[in-house]
Amino acid sequence: MPNGSDSPRTSSVKTRQPAPFAPYEWMIAWRYLRAKRAEGGVSVMTWISLIGITLAVFALIATLAVRSGFRAEFVDTILGSNAHLTVYHMQRLDEYDRPTRTLPDYAGMAEAVRQVPGVTRVAPLVKGQVMANVTGANAGVEVFGIKAEDITKIRRIADPETGRGDLARFDDGIAIGSGVALTLGVGVGDTIKLISPNGVKTAFGTSPRIKAYEVVYIFTAGRYDIDKTRVYMPFAEAQLYFNREGVADELEVIVTDPEAVETLSTPVAQAAGAGALIWTWQDASGGFLRALEIEDNVMFVILSVLVLIATMNIVSGLIMLVKNKGRDIGILRTMGLTEGSVMRVFFICGAFTGILGTLAGVILGCLFAIYIDPIFAFVNYVAGGGVWDPSIRGIYALPAKLQLGDVLSAVGLSLGLSFIVTIFPARRAARMNPVEALRYE
Repeated sequence: MPNGSDSPRTSSVKTRQPAPFAPYEWMIAWRYLRAKRAEGGVSVMTWISLIGITLAVFALIATLAVRSGFRAEFVDTILGSNAHLTVYHMQRLDEYDRPTRTLPDYAGMAEAVRQVPGVTRVAPLVKGQVMANVTGANAGVEVFGIKAEDITKIRRIADPETGRGDLARFDDGIAIGSGVALTLGVGVGDTIKLISPNGVKTAFGTSPRIKAYEVVYIFTAGRYDIDKTRVYMPFAEAQLYFNREGVADELEVIVTDPEAVETLSTPVAQAAGAGALIWTWQDASGGFLRALEIEDNVMFVILSVLVLIATMNIVSGLIMLVKNKGRDIGILRTMGLTEGSVMRVFFICGAFTGILGTLAGVILGCLFAIYIDPIFAFVNYVAGGGVWDPSIRGIYALPAKLQLGDVLSAVGLSLGLSFIVTIFPARRAARMNPVEALRYE
């Protein structure tokens, strides 16, 4: 018998499976993407998918940028022109048994509030509503009596780039909004009359108080309602004009973090003493901000559906590609290409379209947000003007603010949907029976 050493020696050869997304898979996918219609390609559907995703991502980023810009501009005009937190007193009776809400010890209260951590500025105010008059032109205005050192710290009011006149002469006259100046037709150096119905009490009743003031400064706060109605008057003069001798109507409080102003409400109220009430900027504008947030969420959902519809074009194109390439799939499978490789080839075809469309949409969306001012000016010119009405929208121009989170959310949504919808036609191609694919060839 032959020895075991003389018997034929058998050996097994292990075949190494290629790694996923191998170079040949990318080569086949690229060949299919650039194939002409005569060669069984679907370049037209690919272009339609690409353009659809580009426009959808562009619309999503542009909308998110305008949304962020509008909220940022709206909040900035509020915080830059108004108190972050207002301290006033609950109603009580004065020494003449008349109801009042004034602050008799406003200086001591302001000093106590100023000591609260997080508070940067406290200013006493006298407020009243009067009528401004110049040679027959009238405007209802709200007067803010404030000290000269305090008005210079109001960022939107004391902005030298938008203001006209000399705010250093504030104690010699009044400061008015640009909308008030436009309504009355006055400029710096002109004189206007302020007429208050609560004037001097006489034996025949209360006569209106009428006094003329020089306009020493005209400001533009960026909010139509503020510029149209607001007038600043020196604090001591406002006390005399509105019969507030020795008292103030409220305290204007500015804090370091306006978004967290609610956390300071209790400490400020405790520092202000018994009877003090607090009103924050979020209380004043909370309804609008909540409505804006709801609108933002609805717009994001609607535009997400638009992106989904655009990515569905990828499915149509891939289904047509799979149908046209059935013979090629059968040949590749008989040559040893696995189901996974076939699936990855068609996944690359769909994903590549989604990536290119997303990239183009991001570029267009970012350019729109960056150059929104000249774009909007061109649209306004073509439309003959009047496209943006500040009396309705509150601010003077359409703002846009690019935020990394908005861009990433748009990119993530587009790529995620593109990758997901691509899986289904890619699986269909992978599961195609090569025998059926080559039966009639």
